[in-house]
Amino acid sequence: MEFFHDLMNYAFLQKAFITSVMVGIICGVIGSFIVLRGMALMGDAISHAVLPGVAISYMLSINYFYGAVLTGVLTAFGIGAISQNSRIKSDSAIGIVFSAFFALGIILITKARSATDLTQILFGNVLSVRDSDMWITLVIGAIVIGVVVLFFKELLISSFDETMAAAYGLNTRFIHYAIMFLLTLVTVASLQTVGVILVVSMLITPASAAYLLTNRLSTMVVLASFFGALSAVIGLYFSFLYNMPSGPVIALATTAIFVVAFLFSPQQGLVTKLFRSRSKQDAAA
Repeated sequence: MEFFHDLMNYAFLQKAFITSVMVGIICGVIGSFIVLRGMALMGDAISHAVLPGVAISYMLSINYFYGAVLTGVLTAFGIGAISQNSRIKSDSAIGIVFSAFFALGIILITKARSATDLTQILFGNVLSVRDSDMWITLVIGAIVIGVVVLFFKELLISSFDETMAAAYGLNTRFIHYAIMFLLTLVTVASLQTVGVILVVSMLITPASAAYLLTNRLSTMVVLASFFGALSAVIGLYFSFLYNMPSGPVIALATTAIFVVAFLFSPQQGLVTKLFRSRSKQDAAA
């Protein structure tokens, strides 16, 4: 009850709550398409590759949003340029660009003055969210949700069958890079909440849990958004209650939800399958 009392009375906690819920929602939305497209490694790469942009922003005393978006976009285009213009496959291109940007970010961190703030970006601290962070997250959330709602059919077709999407006249390469741009925005919005290192957990795990529960993309997006928001709230509660960094707690919350879905999903759950198998054996006997 102390948490809810403080939530009603302290502005910093209200900002943290709003920001964490929005992050959970938009991570679930864009994460659904990342999971369906088999692009989990790309999400991991971009989440780490924004680190040099964050460090440069702190060194220049500007909002980390601008540097992070710039390096995230450069990462996406760099990976595409290498994989499309050479014999290097996409997974190798991701490894090359991701490791280079992440290494550069680590070097720049050692040169940056604001080491405390950068540590929060690495591991997340939603309780230190500023007004600017909250508004940036809300704007990014509106952009991501708006794009997905307006172009849902195009995203659906291209996610399941790019050949069919191209036959319908859709520019699949443009859609791919548009998703990469949205992924970069979502990653930047998630930095203050879960940090660079753990943002992939918010992108992949809630969507994966939803994927086990439904065969419809629209339902998957809604479920993933709900799981993401629920994980964020649980993480905020325990990080506030026990004075722990928000990122690891939220990551563990998402994992717990996935484990429940993995075990008890009506169609795909491990326990459900075992129970169904035993029921068939008993009926046969």
